[in-house]
Amino acid sequence: LWFTEKLEPAFSTGEVRNAQGAVVQSGKAQPARKDGSELRVPLKALPPGTYLVSWRVLSVDTHRTQGSFTFKVGP
Repeated sequence: LWFTEKLEPAFSTGEVRNAQGAVVQSGKAQPARKDGSELRVPLKALPPGTYLVSWRVLSVDTHRTQGSFTFKVGP
């Protein structure tokens, strides 16, 4: 996930869940090392299905944002 400002790592989270609500991450969401405005969510191998990505972040200029979107993996 990319944002317009650098993120505060301690207050920025993201997760990915499958259609049954199970978390499919392989680790904790973290800002990218090279660019602090990117939040990376490591994932396990994803079988076909629909997934929900949710995030809540705080930028270094104190703006908060949150949201979600879905995506599908096909066979």
